[in-house]
Amino acid sequence: VQLVESGGGLVQAGGSLRLSCAASGSIFSINAMGWYRLAPGKERELVAAISSESVIDYADSVEGRFTISRDNAKNTLYLQMNSLKPEDTAMYYCAATEGITTVQAMSRLRRFALDAWGQGTLVTVSS
Repeated sequence: VQLVESGGGLVQAGGSLRLSCAASGSIFSINAMGWYRLAPGKERELVAAISSESVIDYADSVEGRFTISRDNAKNTLYLQMNSLKPEDTAMYYCAATEGITTVQAMSRLRRFALDAWGQGTLVTVSS
């Protein structure tokens, strides 16, 4: 599976961005997909995840501001980010896991036991 992110950029605090992640290859094996971010001096954080059954999970830090969705017809994962804050500045990565069940796949995503991940897209939020 290959994942390619796009949509990052520079935005002012309070603004919005939408990230996209195009999947290709053996996509039939994918169950859960998610977005995680990595910022200098901070731990890696899974900000949002969605399973093939549309079970969704958000980190507390983005709950109510970010929305994850997937378009299976387009093999694309999205992350709509609203009310952005300077602390949202990070490299954002798309990731995917396989799993027989949703519980397995989501658990693996949370543990960063990833089957595929992209190159990342940089989001910078200015104050």
